[in-house]
Amino acid sequence: MKLLAILTLLVVAGAATAFAVLRNGEENLAPMYQLATISQRDIVVTASAAGKVEPIRTVEVRSKASGEIFDMPVETGDGVNAGQLLVRVDPRIPQATLRQAEADLTLARAQLENAAAQLRRAEGLFETASITEQEYDNSRLSVASAKAQLVRAERSLEDARIAAEDTEVRAPINGVIIQKFVEQGTVITSATQGISGGTILLQMANLDTVQVRALVDETDIGKIKPDLDVTITVDAFKNRPFNGKVLKIEPQSSVAQNVTMFPVLIRIPNSDGRLKPGMNVEAEFHVGARQRVMAVPNAALRTDQDVESAAQVLGLDPEVVQQQLAEAGQGEAEGAGESRGEPTTGSQDGTLQFRGRPVTLPDGVDAQKARALLAKLESGDMRSMRDGLSSEEQALMRQLMSGFRGAGSGMGGGHSRSETSATDAALAGGSYVVFVLRDGMAKAVPIRTGLTDLDYSEVVSGLALSDTVLILPSASLIASQQEWQDRMSRMGRGGLPGISRN
Repeated sequence: MKLLAILTLLVVAGAATAFAVLRNGEENLAPMYQLATISQRDIVVTASAAGKVEPIRTVEVRSKASGEIFDMPVETGDGVNAGQLLVRVDPRIPQATLRQAEADLTLARAQLENAAAQLRRAEGLFETASITEQEYDNSRLSVASAKAQLVRAERSLEDARIAAEDTEVRAPINGVIIQKFVEQGTVITSATQGISGGTILLQMANLDTVQVRALVDETDIGKIKPDLDVTITVDAFKNRPFNGKVLKIEPQSSVAQNVTMFPVLIRIPNSDGRLKPGMNVEAEFHVGARQRVMAVPNAALRTDQDVESAAQVLGLDPEVVQQQLAEAGQGEAEGAGESRGEPTTGSQDGTLQFRGRPVTLPDGVDAQKARALLAKLESGDMRSMRDGLSSEEQALMRQLMSGFRGAGSGMGGGHSRSETSATDAALAGGSYVVFVLRDGMAKAVPIRTGLTDLDYSEVVSGLALSDTVLILPSASLIASQQEWQDRMSRMGRGGLPGISRN
């Protein structure tokens, strides 16, 4: 009984303490946010993958001649030039065959000369009627047969010479010996005469340029495209990165440990030969980069669904916040309408405005079609809308994306953009709401973002460098905190569950 009484007192005391803290928190509620000033920073987006070094072209060297290997003057790792001797096969039988073919050719020539002489005599005798017509025809047939025998002898001699030359196996390409399968003294079979395809002697490859087959997670494969810059690192040269470019993305995926991966081929110059086939590498794909752009912490971004809960945390009226967003959206639309105006490729500087950034019209682009396409894209997310565009509109969009200028209003500083990076900026952007501290009051402001590295997002429009944004806790954390406060309030009013009041 004493133990039960002590436990009851402890529980009641804990509840009273929690209730006191809750009451104190209600009276002196600390701010549930942090302040962050909009600043300029670099934003770099990369994707990583692992892979192995492979030769671009591998050649298996075989011999057309059969027999014992007499000489093999190369070793693995040796660099060889096309035509250089690699293997010498026993030449005795082919050389004997060659000498026999030379003798047969000499005999065939002599037989032809003899037959021709007999034909000349037969022609004279036939004119004087000393021989019959059949005997004359036999002389002509002997000449024809001798000519045919000469052709056969010449062909046999040519075959014998080729067979003798085939005993010397020479390099088919410039490259490096990467593997040997035979040694001196091994008896090999011919690649042209054996039904098995012949004995593989060597394997060689040109390593001046190599490729990496990197396995990229399917969640990152959408960021990868041909000609994308890649940095390769290997354990053998940790302080020596290698630069390459994406060649292509294989269409067939592979699954390893329930993770779907896609092979991506990367070409890397390797003139110094440091990269060896089979080396394990780490590939870093440079998806996008922005230098000195205005950026906002991602923790400050709120979607339309989160605005109401964020407003409640800040003690703001959700209806007032929605009115602020509506007014800001209307003002932005009017500004966009004014900026779209009536520019043409020949007017002023030949530019249109898209999401607060100037777009230079390339030569030959119809301004009316460009204006209509930008208006269509202005109201939505390009990533979700691009599949609904016609082929003509998609081609026009690619042309317009190449016209993004390096510096524009609302970007917080000048920076250069290539055609590829401009396209990425447009596709990576989104519409969000941030709460800005202005005149000592929190105000909801709609913004558009560009490239993001998951920590910060590029600000395309809606903010200035002088703004201070509020970093609020996540929606799930806000909900859990509210649930805890409600539970403590109920405990303070009605007592602890399971303990009745007397």
